[in-house]
Amino acid sequence: MSWNDFKELSLTDKARSLYLEGTFIISIRYYRYKVNLYLLKDYYVEVFYDPKQDRVEKIERLESTHSRMKFYFDQIKLPMDLCA
Repeated sequence: MSWNDFKELSLTDKARSLYLEGTFIISIRYYRYKVNLYLLKDYYVEVFYDPKQDRVEKIERLESTHSRMKFYFDQIKLPMDLCA
């Protein structure tokens, strides 16, 4: 599934697609969220979960230029060619 197709899905369908087709990479804490990073095809996707509200608030693509990348790079080695 391309990113353009994925981003048009509902939140529920995005979560289902990640569960069925994605590969879980790692979780980090980011402000009030627990953020799960997934690899789906050739792009990374973040799932922002608010534990106090017990709900997923958003699912979005992780851009390679985002400052959050440093949190992941500190913990694991991500292939650079997939971060473009």
